Amino acid sequence: MLKKRREMEKLERHEEILDAAEKIFFLKSYEQSTMDDIAREAQLSRALLYVYFKDKAAIMRAIMLRAGQSLQARFENALHACDCGLTQIEGIGHAYHAFSVEEPHYFDVLTSVTTFPGPETEDAQALAMEFCRERINSAMVQALANGIHDGSISPERVPEPLQTAFYLQGALHGVIMQTRRPKSALSTYPDSSQLIRHTIAMLTLSVKAN
Repeated sequence: MLKKRREMEKLERHEEILDAAEKIFFLKSYEQSTMDDIAREAQLSRALLYVYFKDKAAIMRAIMLRAGQSLQARFENALHACDCGLTQIEGIGHAYHAFSVEEPHYFDVLTSVTTFPGPETEDAQALAMEFCRERINSAMVQALANGIHDGSISPERVPEPLQTAFYLQGALHGVIMQTRRPKSALSTYPDSSQLIRHTIAMLTLSVKAN
């Protein structure tokens, strides 16, 4: 009983540190933040902070895992919300856009995953992140496979669901990134929400069965 309580307390402290780090990173930026900043926000000693995380990068990787798990949940919820594969893949597209709007800091964090330095040796956190990536991809692949099976998605247009999943997410991500850039008062640019809806509709159409 005592061991279980200590494990719960350790987990709670771990999450409190990440909550504090998110506030600091998202306010000051990762580059401008320090372990001292995080320790003060979490109201614990710098020495105790290092018991939980070896450095600032390890904390950021844990936040990236949080972000990935949030996106994974959104994709899996969208997958289970519809019966038809085509509407599942469309729903996943809208879930990705919602993620970028409702959790913009997490969206930014995931955008930087591929360029952020990994741990020197693979650890449980790195394995959890890899598992999370696989589950995110699997939700899209499953939706495409479901659509091929139920006849709503063209097998000719989707000969390889995994490649198509990467294409669809990459295409939508690119458009979302365009909508997040500052706009000049002199430039003509479509309404961001309408552009995203149009993009999702066109991507969905590109895999639809005739």
